[in-house]
Amino acid sequence: MSQKKNVVHLTTVHHPFDTRIYHKECLSLKEAGYDVTLIAPVDEQTKDQAEASKLNILPIKKHRNRWKRMLLGPLEVYKKAKKLKADVYHFHDPELIFVGWLLKTNNNKVIYDVHEDYYTSIMQKDYFAEPIKRIIGKLYNRIERFLIKRMELCLAEKYYHDRYGRGESILNYPIVNEKLINKEIKHETTNEQLLYTGNVSEVRGAYYHADIPKIMDKHVYFVGKCPSDLADKMKEHAGVKQDFLHFDGIDQFVEREVIDNYYINQNWVAGLAIFPATEHYVKKELTKFFEYMSAGLPIICSNFPTWQAFIDKHQCGIAVDPENPQEWIDAVEFLQNNPIEAEAMGYNGRKAVLQELSWESQEKKLVSWYEQLLTK
Repeated sequence: MSQKKNVVHLTTVHHPFDTRIYHKECLSLKEAGYDVTLIAPVDEQTKDQAEASKLNILPIKKHRNRWKRMLLGPLEVYKKAKKLKADVYHFHDPELIFVGWLLKTNNNKVIYDVHEDYYTSIMQKDYFAEPIKRIIGKLYNRIERFLIKRMELCLAEKYYHDRYGRGESILNYPIVNEKLINKEIKHETTNEQLLYTGNVSEVRGAYYHADIPKIMDKHVYFVGKCPSDLADKMKEHAGVKQDFLHFDGIDQFVEREVIDNYYINQNWVAGLAIFPATEHYVKKELTKFFEYMSAGLPIICSNFPTWQAFIDKHQCGIAVDPENPQEWIDAVEFLQNNPIEAEAMGYNGRKAVLQELSWESQEKKLVSWYEQLLTK
């Protein structure tokens, strides 16, 4: 670039060190020569880390109350972002869509980073009654369709093209961790530990995974943010086997390095993603798939058509019926009793990540896309 361009990433929802926003997109753009600022919620726990980070992080207040965050957060973000007069504003939350619209001028670019299918996400919120969800969902669709006309779209999933009909796919492939990639893939018949990484919620199979100790005496480790009340309910669900459930991340964000250390420092039978069938997830290729593959872990996941096709293509795990626990048992027992086949799945997954499913490929797309936008 002949002149250093000013880029501002905006979020009211995500942790300042969110993997996609901070570690992937922001640091990649900084490395490519952009002047990158991140506006994100910072509290006392993250204040010192934010001040010492590789980026310029402008803090906004972290609101514990959802409604305060949705009302006050965008206002604070807009005030700070407008002063920066950026060449590119790149926002990550649907509640910032009005902010993005207000920031758009003839002299800048505004990018809406679509992390989720927000319509189906609204439809599965358990704190809204069914009629209210339908009204909010339809209203959101109309507002979004109108406001994004002058924005660029950054899509975290391939199938989001079906919804929007345009946009640049910057997929959530993992950053290659050399320690992780170089770890020996070894499956032992005596291993009794299963791993789940990422946020824990009911729609992500919390109770399905909590069933596992009851039906097969296996320890399940959850590494990712989990509400304390949900963790308590999961333990109740596991009954006398509740001590077989282990949590790292109750009511708090889990740093990228902590998750990677679980992959590196322990051996696991498999990485789990046994989700109930919901419209929101059946077409998604989960980020945890790529991470499990990078770590050399076989995947045990629900047999939704998209997920089954992914497993079949890469030969990296076993897809099971989420409503048939016997299939879960059979999958775990197969991996335990057939270490050579389990290790082959691990190597297949890792090979796919190194050849085509790593962040390196998406980083090149992101930087090239920015250059195109800024030279138009």
